[in-house]
Amino acid sequence: MIRMVNQLIRNLLMRVWQWNTGAAQKPKSGVRTNMHISAEGLSLIKKFEGCELKAYRCAANVLTIGYGTIKNVTEGMEITQEEAETLLQEEMHEYEGYINDMVKVPLEQHQFDAMVSWVFNLGSGNLSSSTLLKKLNNSEYDEVPAQIRRWNKAGGKVLDGLIRRREAEALMFMNQDWYEV
Repeated sequence: MIRMVNQLIRNLLMRVWQWNTGAAQKPKSGVRTNMHISAEGLSLIKKFEGCELKAYRCAANVLTIGYGTIKNVTEGMEITQEEAETLLQEEMHEYEGYINDMVKVPLEQHQFDAMVSWVFNLGSGNLSSSTLLKKLNNSEYDEVPAQIRRWNKAGGKVLDGLIRRREAEALMFMNQDWYEV
């Protein structure tokens, strides 16, 4: 009996430590922990990124090509439409991983898609330090759309395109129609 009580206490202490240090894992039962972006999520990204087959500087002055690819882009670089599609698909693994790793609560597909779009546009560093992630990981799902909408600046300036994108992501997160944004 004492052995059982000691084991129970050890398990409880371990869970408290995990919770307090953020080391707690996502629940295993009934929760997908290795989600992938859906076709609808990709549609949102494509709509707002657009596709440029020649390297250009985005609003944040970063060299960009295709559907928002910024890695290994050089001045004057050109790609085909097929290469743009391939780059986007390949990059999604990285951005899906950020959401799968940092979000500790269950997500529906539409919520996951909105978050992948957000992190693809703003980066994992912004996500990891955001109030958005804190609220999401506290299961404050109703607060997330307002947090998504806050991120509407590039180079310190509010941009209409980012206002529209954040609105679409917020609507997608809430499983509402975002197409007309």
